[in-house]
Amino acid sequence: MSELLVDFITSLDGYASGEGWPGFWGLEGPEYLAWLGEQPEATYLMGANTYRLMSGFAAGEVPNGQDGFRPEEEASVDELTQAPKVVFSSSLEEPLTWANSTLVRDDAVETVRAMKSSGSGLLSTIGSLSLCRSLLRAGLVDRFRVVMFPVITGATGEERIYDGYPDVALEMIEHRTFDGRIQLVEYKPRVLEHPPLGLPA
Repeated sequence: MSELLVDFITSLDGYASGEGWPGFWGLEGPEYLAWLGEQPEATYLMGANTYRLMSGFAAGEVPNGQDGFRPEEEASVDELTQAPKVVFSSSLEEPLTWANSTLVRDDAVETVRAMKSSGSGLLSTIGSLSLCRSLLRAGLVDRFRVVMFPVITGATGEERIYDGYPDVALEMIEHRTFDGRIQLVEYKPRVLEHPPLGLPA
């Protein structure tokens, strides 16, 4: 059975990006980049908006406010290009131009449920806030990982990650600090129907 990882990189105040900021908020370091390079192979799951953004980067489109890609950003996009990707969308048309991408028009929750039961590798989301929210609500997420960068983007932050989420209890299974400033926390999530009646013992 496959394992599903929801994987976010965020500012401290929970934004997925910020207008005018470079990738990784310009704060990635050698420890963090080395850890990224050690990650196991995965099939990446995404929605149409993330596909349009990331495939544009792969085709050479530079984010607003940047003159070009930094080597770290190029390497990250190149790795995604080589990886298998499943794109859930009713608006995109085939054939998808980004290499190794498969378009799925069926219900994302039921498709991922079937992928988990019939597969054996790692499934990982990238971006795609509404997709991640749907998969979490459905109880399909095995691991919920957040890498927090030491910046508050209250004025420029875009894509608030947790708006619209249910209440979720999180059991920590991993934590780590990279380069003395970047914090990883990883949890086993459990969606709550109502707040817990008492505090953990």
